[in-house]
Amino acid sequence: MTWRWEYVPDEATVATGAPDAFLAEVERKADELVRAAEALHLHGAAFQDADEGAKHAFVTGGFFVYMVTPRSELVSIWQLTPEPAA
Repeated sequence: MTWRWEYVPDEATVATGAPDAFLAEVERKADELVRAAEALHLHGAAFQDADEGAKHAFVTGGFFVYMVTPRSELVSIWQLTPEPAA
């Protein structure tokens, strides 16, 4: 298995309507989170402890809610909250 990130339940549900620049920042940060999780959980598939739960990541243009699931080698993005348009 290889570490990855994905929108949960899917991209259409989570990301529809979000500004392109904000989505680019979310995806850049998600890539960073995957690299960090992979380094922290070298044997992710064998992970036996409880997941850490939902976290927030702040990026230019807003923030998003995500969770790291080492057993699945997955960073899941559940919710996007872009800043209101000026």
